[in-house]
Amino acid sequence: MRRFARPVALAVLVAVVFAAAALAQRRGRRGFGGYIRSPTAESFDGAFNFCRALFSYSNMGDGGGWLVDYPRADINLSIRLGELTKTRISVDGSGEPNHLVVRLTDPELYQCPFVMMTEVGQAYFSPEDASHLRNYLLKGGFLWADDFWGSYAWDHFEGEISKVLSPAEYPIRDLPLDHPLFKSQFVVTRVPQIPSINHWFRYGDTSERGADSAVPHARGIADRHGRLLVLITHNTDFGDSWEREGDDPGYFYQFSVDGYAFGINVLLYAMSH
Repeated sequence: MRRFARPVALAVLVAVVFAAAALAQRRGRRGFGGYIRSPTAESFDGAFNFCRALFSYSNMGDGGGWLVDYPRADINLSIRLGELTKTRISVDGSGEPNHLVVRLTDPELYQCPFVMMTEVGQAYFSPEDASHLRNYLLKGGFLWADDFWGSYAWDHFEGEISKVLSPAEYPIRDLPLDHPLFKSQFVVTRVPQIPSINHWFRYGDTSERGADSAVPHARGIADRHGRLLVLITHNTDFGDSWEREGDDPGYFYQFSVDGYAFGINVLLYAMSH
């Protein structure tokens, strides 16, 4: 896919997403919550499905849960992917993107081009979960873990993901800014720190755990050929930038544009590597 020059691409992204967000507000797009959409054999039609992982929780760590940002983040990122690329999006009978919630042990997991986890700072992977997720990743799958903050949450998730991929063989490394993921379509020159809209409204800053989460990171786990298996975005919340795109113009301009540029790059990378 042709990569746009950054100023033109971001101008198009701002115009398209802001117009769509304003229209969604006028139409009253479905809000928080809603039913959980589990996959069926008919869910996969060869087009893009946003797959969100349902996972268990530990009594340790620091995190919310897999439902955070659901379903608006899933719907909105799917819509923008269809608008800003030539990717064909799977839709249901009403025209809504066919977003799905999968358990790590579901056989349908292997139909997902990528799977998203949010608030992973308190996640728990059973031996069965870890085995299925490892097989999915090594067979060509892609995991994005997002929205967890501070060293305590990091240490906890690092321990859980090491059940899936041994750090001796699959170390976690910070992604350099010249990694192909940062220029799949939009040229992203930094890892943006995106707070939840509630934190931003309340405190006016971007670090949700103060000095302990001051620096955002995009880290990855790659296979021996260099293909990224896992993307880990720590001390930032990309999901809120999609979920809350139409809730406040100030939040949109400051965070959603960067959030969509990075998110679309991730999806294109996941589907092409």
